Amino acid sequence: MADSAEKKSEKPEKKADHRSGKRPRRRFTRPPVWWPLPACAVLGLAAGGAYGVLKAPEYAATSYVVAVPDDTTEPATALGFAQAYARIATSSSTLAYAQPRAGLTARQLRTQVRAETSPESPMIAITGTSTSPAEAADIANAVADALSLSSNQAAKSTGVQLLLFNQAVAPAEPASPSAAISGAVGTCAGGLLGGLWLLARPGRARRPEGGVAAPAAAPVARPAAEHVAAAPAEEYATLPAQGEPAAAKEKESVR
Repeated sequence: MADSAEKKSEKPEKKADHRSGKRPRRRFTRPPVWWPLPACAVLGLAAGGAYGVLKAPEYAATSYVVAVPDDTTEPATALGFAQAYARIATSSSTLAYAQPRAGLTARQLRTQVRAETSPESPMIAITGTSTSPAEAADIANAVADALSLSSNQAAKSTGVQLLLFNQAVAPAEPASPSAAISGAVGTCAGGLLGGLWLLARPGRARRPEGGVAAPAAAPVARPAAEHVAAAPAEEYATLPAQGEPAAAKEKESVR
């Protein structure tokens, strides 16, 4: 009976020991060396997509004006005047004429209009930009009319006048990139930055696998000249000095 009681008392102790056992620790693997490349690409995708979604769409409308020479002027002269009028299309004097019709200040018009021309054609393209399609068309037409009026005042002396070739119409689709295009551009930019970071970062020393310590560096061998120079010095140090008695010489030789 006593033996059976002892066995029963031992069983719960074993269970307690089994429950109190420690769990094995988990080993976390290190990320690969090229982890900045996908991380930067994902960040670029998120930034580009957010920019395309949050930014208001921008519309662009274009009006065309052509330089026409009179009977006494050569066509090449009209081409040169078209280049000159394209430069003054965004000047303060021209924008002052366009303010009443556009309903904007000259400072706002200067940031929302641009003029372009070709070296092979006497035509000027005036483009207005805005978050509203109708406002973009009004800006382009207002600046085109103002440029025509200001240039035609000097048509008698220049022999060239500007005529409205085509009026701007409110666009149906925005000119700004969509969220998908912005995300693709952001992904490419992020991947490029990640690749540059991988190339530019300093190299790390590789640790030996398995935690084995690297072998210690071998001692540097002393040059033979040092041994040769040290040997005579030791020999001379053991020789007795002149004038010492013979007994002292014998003692030193015994030593």
